[in-house]
Amino acid sequence: MTEERRIRFGPSGNSDSFYAQGYEATWQAPKWIADMGLSAFEYSFGHGTRMREETAQKIRREAEAYDIALSVHLPYYINLTAFEPEQLEKNKKYFMDSVRIGRWLGAARGVFHPGTAGKGARQDALKSAAESLRSILAYLDEFGLGAFTLCPETMGKLNQLGDLDEMLSLCALDERLFPCVDFGHLHARGMGALKTKEDFAAVLDAVENKAGVARAKRMHIHFSRIEFTPGGEKMHRTFADTEFGPEFPPLAELLYERGYSPVVIAESRGTMAEDALAMRKMYEAAAQTNI
Repeated sequence: MTEERRIRFGPSGNSDSFYAQGYEATWQAPKWIADMGLSAFEYSFGHGTRMREETAQKIRREAEAYDIALSVHLPYYINLTAFEPEQLEKNKKYFMDSVRIGRWLGAARGVFHPGTAGKGARQDALKSAAESLRSILAYLDEFGLGAFTLCPETMGKLNQLGDLDEMLSLCALDERLFPCVDFGHLHARGMGALKTKEDFAAVLDAVENKAGVARAKRMHIHFSRIEFTPGGEKMHRTFADTEFGPEFPPLAELLYERGYSPVVIAESRGTMAEDALAMRKMYEAAAQTNI
């Protein structure tokens, strides 16, 4: 695969099998996933940014040795729509700490959730999130941490800010902001909306039209099967849970046909690495079909 069309697949965190095989620490993960045939890994700070520089550097050395592209997921506590000064300061600290540790890790990207939509108009919530994000970017620039790609994520629950248009509106604030399209989340908030190749194509078209083709081709992707209720996302499932969607092959075909080079992260429940490998194989099958 050429560098111009290099798509990377990997897990979000460590699979259950990683620990079942006797591994204990994340610094051991890069070799483990590389041996599987994967080339990306997402480390989550979901419940807090607690990592020493020494630990981060150890993970970084292993990732560089095995050509694993690292990304990080910022804390779930971020809520860019909050008005309270205390929450705004917390948001800045979450971003600052995540980017600082991300740079220790050698990560290129940080994914974040925009926050809740609240009880008012969604447009007002989006405006608040945009103002907060501008302030955070300026804050990071002050400390020399602005050269880090941040990726607002599409969200799966209807009461969360982050449908496709909202996520792309945030990306329009700054060229350093790259889309993180979670196709499972879009499927859930659309009540099973992603079924056909045309459904997936419509998502990619929207990203290209609003974020530009260059950013679309290098977007960040989260993918898993997902269970949902009338309120949207309920829980992530595994590829073995075939009663739940969405299916990856239609997207794999489009990624190959359009020459995309994204990072594709599997967020399956406990089988992240195994399902990332399954997606890599589906992509390779799509490539063979198009040769």
